[in-house]
Formats: sequence, structure tokens, C-alpha cells
Amino acid sequence: MAQTRSFSAATSGKGQRFTPTRHGRTQEGEVFAAFDLGTNNCRLMLAQPAGDRFRVVDSYSRIVRLGEGLTRSGALDELAMGRTLGALRICAGRLARHSVTRVRAVATEACRRAINGEDFLARVHEETGLAFEIISAREEAELAVEGCRELLFAHAAPGYRVEMGISTKTDGPEWGLLVDIGGGSTEIAWVRLGEDGVRHEMVDYLSLPLGVMTLADLFPNRRPGVYRAMVAKVREHLAEFERRHDIHARLQAGRVRVVGTSGTVTTLASLDLDLPRYIRCAVDGYCLGIDSAKRAITRLHRMGMEGMRVHPCIGAERATHVMPGCAIFEALLSQWPTSVIVADRGLRDGMILRMMREQTQGTLQSSF
Repeated sequence: MAQTRSFSAATSGKGQRFTPTRHGRTQEGEVFAAFDLGTNNCRLMLAQPAGDRFRVVDSYSRIVRLGEGLTRSGALDELAMGRTLGALRICAGRLARHSVTRVRAVATEACRRAINGEDFLARVHEETGLAFEIISAREEAELAVEGCRELLFAHAAPGYRVEMGISTKTDGPEWGLLVDIGGGSTEIAWVRLGEDGVRHEMVDYLSLPLGVMTLADLFPNRRPGVYRAMVAKVREHLAEFERRHDIHARLQAGRVRVVGTSGTVTTLASLDLDLPRYIRCAVDGYCLGIDSAKRAITRLHRMGMEGMRVHPCIGAERATHVMPGCAIFEALLSQWPTSVIVADRGLRDGMILRMMREQTQGTLQSSF
């Protein structure tokens, strides 16, 4: 079903070249496509402008575990690359069904780190026609901020959802802290929020070399005490960022709003809401309180691996990486204790919004 997100490529298969439609401004019928190839997931979103927002016309997400074993070997594994190519062929087929105005396809941490990352993307282009670019950790953080901008300006009390489209910046915090827990890394963005409730500036960012997959690789055994060791490992990377920006004191003074975007955060929100299945409209914009987050993490500990595998909001594919994600989130909460606005949006949303803005401004520089 098409969704309207509240927010103010090249090819469609091997040998088929896609020619984008050119306009000086966005039109209601135009379609923009965004690919996000991460360490754990392969995602595609196709969307049309809908006023100052956009409407999702098609989407795809699959766990491919592209970065499996990367921490140990430094290279992408052949089986992982095969899984990913299979998912990308499906994406190319979906892209072919739409008359697309513009495509952007980005790869993140796994391809940034792997010695064969560029070679793999060349193979992807040869076999699917999809042209990916490896983006920097900074741009990854910037796009996530852009995708979550509305939530950075929104307000909600713990246990409630934000009122979408209603800015409270006049009386709200001056700063935003965005946390994006990925498969291979965790991006943290420190954002200055403009008084108009729209403008924002990413002042600084931190890219932790720890995501749900990399942390699981570093701590492969689930012995007693391993979870606390994972939390401590993440905490080691936060002290300098805290020192630079005095975030804790600003949080205590009510000057910072925190937004979390990741499968980890949406899972914790689903558990806190006790949803019978994952419901995006209930989770996106939900304010997760500190005590609620801790209760949800405790519930997962008690649930165990088998319980997580059969839980309708988790499932067998995701169960292995849930607790490493919780360890990252708990480390962040211990450093910066506060409620968190949950975002089921991020990198792809930011890419779509940026392409729409560039099209509106007439700055599209097509290479086709």
C-alpha cells in the first residue's frame, strides 16, 4: 500500500539503460528511487512527490548480511555477495516497472571497509546494471539527519507519538542528537536546530566502527557477562564526543532532542507498545522513555534466542543481531540518559528528499 511520508538509476537490468525524465521542478507523477546497500540489509524505496512530502509507491528490504565475516577477513565473502546480488536483481526488476525520474544507489560501511568493496560494486553493475557509489560516513550521517529532520523538531512525551507536521521549535531544544545503529557501524550526528523549525546544520558526527554485525563478530559467544562487555566496548568510543560537545549537561537542561533510527530502536518500541506484529505507523514518531527501553531490553534477555526467533516483531533472520543492537543502544543511554523519539525512516528518506529538492531547484546534473 502506498504511504505518505510526513516530511516537509541508472538502469533497470543488465543491458537496459534508463533515461531519466527532466523537469525544472518536481511533478506529482515523477518517481525517485533510492537504494541503500548496508552491511546487513539491502533496501530500495521508490517515491513520488506529494506536496511538501512524498508518497512511497514501492519498497523492498531484505537481510543479505553482506558484511558477514568482514571483521575477521577484511573482505566480502563470496556467499554474502551472492545473496546480495540475488536481492539486487529483484530490485532491478522492480525499478524496471516504473518510469523513474532519478535514481541514486549508495553503499555504506561494508563496502567502505572491504578490500574488495569496489570490485563487488563493479560486478553488481555488470550483472544488474545498477551503479552504486560508496559514500562517506559523514554523508551517511547527513542523509540520515535529512531523512529524520521532522522528528528532530517534533515533541512527544514518553509513551506517546509526536504530532506530525507540527513544529515546536520556538519553545523546543536548540540541539538534536541523531543515532543510527547500522549493521557495520553506528552513526551519531550532532545537529544545530534552527529557530524556524526547518533549517538545521550537522555540526559534528561520530562514526563508531561498531554495528550489530561487527559487534556480534567481536563477541561471538553468548556467555554470562558478554552483554555487559559489549556495552562497555561501545562506551569507550563515546567519551571524546561527549567531551567536545558537553551533551550530557545540555540534555539535563532540556536543550537536546534525541532521535533513534534503526531496527534495534523500532524493535524496542514495538515491545514497549506490545504490538502483535510490526506496525510502522504506531512506531515511527513514538517517544521511548528510558525506563521503557530498559524494560524492553530485560524482556529480550528473558526471551532468549528461541523466543526472539518466533516473536512477530523480530523473526529468525534478525534474532542473532538483536542483543548486540541493544548493547549499543544501552551504551548510548548510559552516556546520554534521555527518552528517544523512534524513527522508522532514515537514509533512503534523506536521499529521496534531497533528489526532490535538487529537481525543484533545477540543479539535477544527469550523467546519463
